[in-house]
Amino acid sequence: MLVLLSNPRQLLPPEATKILLTLFLSSLIGLEREEHKAAVDKYVFGGIRTYPLIGLLGYAMTLLSGPQLVPLTVGLAVVASFLWLSYRHKLETAEAVGVTTELSGLTTYVVGALVSQGRFWIAGTLAVLSVLLLELKFFLEGLSRRIPAHEIFTFTKFLFLTVVILPIVPNQDLSPYKINLFKAWLVVTAVSAISYASYLLQVFTKGKGGLTLACLLGGAYSSTLTTVVMAKRAKEAQSSPHLFSGAILMACGMMYFRLAVLIGVFNQQLLAKTALPLLVLGAFGIAVGWLWSRLPKDGPARVDREYTPRNPLELWAAFLFGGIFIVMLILTGWAVHLGERGILGLAAIMGVTDVDPFVMSLTQSAGAATPLAMAVAGVLIATASNNAAKAFYAFAFADRKTGKQSLALLLGFAALGLAPLIWALR
Repeated sequence: MLVLLSNPRQLLPPEATKILLTLFLSSLIGLEREEHKAAVDKYVFGGIRTYPLIGLLGYAMTLLSGPQLVPLTVGLAVVASFLWLSYRHKLETAEAVGVTTELSGLTTYVVGALVSQGRFWIAGTLAVLSVLLLELKFFLEGLSRRIPAHEIFTFTKFLFLTVVILPIVPNQDLSPYKINLFKAWLVVTAVSAISYASYLLQVFTKGKGGLTLACLLGGAYSSTLTTVVMAKRAKEAQSSPHLFSGAILMACGMMYFRLAVLIGVFNQQLLAKTALPLLVLGAFGIAVGWLWSRLPKDGPARVDREYTPRNPLELWAAFLFGGIFIVMLILTGWAVHLGERGILGLAAIMGVTDVDPFVMSLTQSAGAATPLAMAVAGVLIATASNNAAKAFYAFAFADRKTGKQSLALLLGFAALGLAPLIWALR
């Protein structure tokens, strides 16, 4: 008796436990369909009694089949024929019909079969997901109407980069420079993923977060692009230099957080050495930029605080980034032979254009071909050089007041970004 009380499952035979689980899972689906039937004024197949019966039929036919699949298949065909008759009746009596109910009936049969085979987790997962999909009908249909067609195409391109191309890229070192195409494309997908995620957040929060949130998310995928866009909009506004110059500084601060994430994905040693300066510089840029943007406006004109972000995920851009990254690997290998001056000089030059390919090339060589301290210095110099370049971009594209403020803020930020070199080059 004590043994039975300590383990209640022994009170029931194993098959009884399976039958009860089949009834529970199929009843969940049947209950959802019963509620749907009560909510609509038209014919709907099945309900709280029919679906448990289908689940029990799937369970029993699997039990009778044993190692053979013929009885199980025959049972599925019989259930499918009844469901086909139901769907045909709906086609004859209604104008707009769906096949969701009939498919849920087939799913219930499969759930019973899986329980009979002892696949409890798979059966439970299928049942719960089926109920969720059925319950979320209006939400999912509304979501599909809100998502533009071009965004679906863009997401397909992202899947093409990650799911289709990445697995077939050879994972081996090529040429004397030990270029691994798989690692190179993995870098491309990581950069694309962060850029695309920040872009989606910016799209879905448009109209809610204002210019500040737009610049933070914009800086997460391209602080250079955000700087140019904000500078041009500042020239149109002509009344809020503090707002736009502060927002530009915040976007540049966000770049450090983005790089910290990317470095952490590919080189933990380099992250351990760069995490503190990157995070401090990023927090400083965002905090000072936010405080600066809160200063009073110089004019009464109203500023449109939203703008439409540009999708950063393009196939040609991904292939271009991959090509530049491979070139950076080769140049970094050459620069190592020139010593410290070679790496630091290359960092200063590449920071003027796009800092990501150079920093990502350092994650591949830091601690091996490139000394760790030199790689840390390269990251800091490249980011400072990039901020200095953006200072001149802002000065060139913005109105005079915003341009002068952005130039001073970003050049000061670039100089501050070089301060950790004192510690890094010890």
